[in-house]
Amino acid sequence: MKTFKFWRSEINALPLLVLICLTWLVGMVVVAFTADLIAPYAYTKLSLSDRLLPPIFFGGNVDHLLGTDELGRDVLSRLLYSIRISLLVAFSSTLISAALGIGMGFLAAHFRGWVEQLVLVLVDFQASMPFMIIALAVLAFFGNTLLLFIALMGFYGWERAARIARGLTIAANEQGYAAAVYDLGASPWRVYLKHILPNIASTLIVSITLTFPEVILLESGLSFLGLGVQPPMTSLGNMVGYGREYLQSAPWILLAPSFFIVVTTFSVSMVGDWLRDRLDPTLN
Repeated sequence: MKTFKFWRSEINALPLLVLICLTWLVGMVVVAFTADLIAPYAYTKLSLSDRLLPPIFFGGNVDHLLGTDELGRDVLSRLLYSIRISLLVAFSSTLISAALGIGMGFLAAHFRGWVEQLVLVLVDFQASMPFMIIALAVLAFFGNTLLLFIALMGFYGWERAARIARGLTIAANEQGYAAAVYDLGASPWRVYLKHILPNIASTLIVSITLTFPEVILLESGLSFLGLGVQPPMTSLGNMVGYGREYLQSAPWILLAPSFFIVVTTFSVSMVGDWLRDRLDPTLN
């Protein structure tokens, strides 16, 4: 009962806009896990006799609530599966980027000297190169699979997390609590993961919630160019890319995934900003 009252009070304390955004993100995750169950059709099912049917609110029928595309595939079904793939790419890539950035930042702050200089050179090199150009070159040279694409997206934004983690860790090492734990004989892993990381987590969360929507937009851009998620798989950017040729005759093909891209990136940014305010001890 006490736990229920605690969660109810926490929910009541949420700002309305944050609550709406959080509900949207939870709904997106549920859709990603249940796409096979709730999709009315297979996302690859063709029906040329039903091609370019309008959504139900544009005079269509209930068999295809969001209409069909140029090959007669159900837009709603493809949208549900696209949400799954786009979230998988964005979530996995963001985790890789955050882990790589935080690890490199801790490495630079711990060893200092030439190790720190090497990490900073890598950070500056990554920041100076347009990531879209790097992605285009890698995908054109090595081909494209989903695992390679996720791994490549994992290198996006790590330099931002590395800079933040390095600066905050150096500051934490100069404070009393980190030095006290060292003096008690704790290993560096224990100091960094159990004591320093929780104290710098609020700032890192902001960086991560910036990276997540950026990865969604980057995946959408690469898929729009035909170098992202490859058929027969589908993603939100993939749908936008195919729908651009029918913007005047069948705008729903492009507008449906575009709406989900915009609302999802906005929701992640709003929830991340709220989490930062909640977790930052200096704001309490």
